[in-house]
Amino acid sequence: MLRLKHFTILVAVVLFGVLAIQQYRVWKPATPPVQPVDPATLARRNDLLKELDTVTLQNCELTRMGSPNDAGYLMCKNLMDGIQTAYSYGIGWDDKWGCDVSVAHKVPEHQYDCFAPSKLQCAGGVFKLNAECVGPRTETIDGRPFDTIANQIARNGDTGKKMVVKMDIEGAEWKSVLATPDSVFESISQMPMELHGIDEPEVLEGLRKLKTHFYLVSVHFNNWSCDQGLAPIPSWAYQVLLVNKRIGVVGTPPAGSPTAKSLLAPDGPSKPDCQLPGR
Repeated sequence: MLRLKHFTILVAVVLFGVLAIQQYRVWKPATPPVQPVDPATLARRNDLLKELDTVTLQNCELTRMGSPNDAGYLMCKNLMDGIQTAYSYGIGWDDKWGCDVSVAHKVPEHQYDCFAPSKLQCAGGVFKLNAECVGPRTETIDGRPFDTIANQIARNGDTGKKMVVKMDIEGAEWKSVLATPDSVFESISQMPMELHGIDEPEVLEGLRKLKTHFYLVSVHFNNWSCDQGLAPIPSWAYQVLLVNKRIGVVGTPPAGSPTAKSLLAPDGPSKPDCQLPGR
């Protein structure tokens, strides 16, 4: 009798599961269709896609610094020799990139974040936290202080010093870049960034300004923000490595050198990726 009772319960559980699955299939919402894009927007996206073409440098030994997934960035390891300082814009709860740079090159890293200015630790490195954001001008917005890249560098006594600058500020990078004098970019040897946005006019303008000073060496689309509606661009956010044209030499890397593709990894390891074919 006990066995029969257990068997009856088991059958009921199985039937409930089957019915639940069928019900889910019936009521599962359909994937919304991709909305058509007007010709002007599509033309801007295709222009952006062309600007995102990368080059290889014959004198760049690629490495990955920071986290193995989200918040990790490619750098030219050998081209960092002699840097005197480092800047990290957009910190949140993780600045492993900054710690890697500070420890490896024995330089201070100036952190800027007015939204989540967390006091992080870095064994063997030096963090200098500033509860301030970067922007196109000196101002206060909703009680939060903002200043320009040029002013922040000058305030730290770093004008003209060889430096690396990392930036991940959720779309505010474009106005900051457009407001930055050319002389500031001349002292930045490498600039790993997470860029945000596709259709805004300042995206294309800002990227073209950056490419007057830097070679675009790597592009990796963040799979946390994949969106078919942005085609032909696969994601709203994308990490890049910019190397100053004063130090980078375009050409074929030495045989056996790590490739960008071999060092890149999905930002969200459990999510489907959305890189461009052949990238």
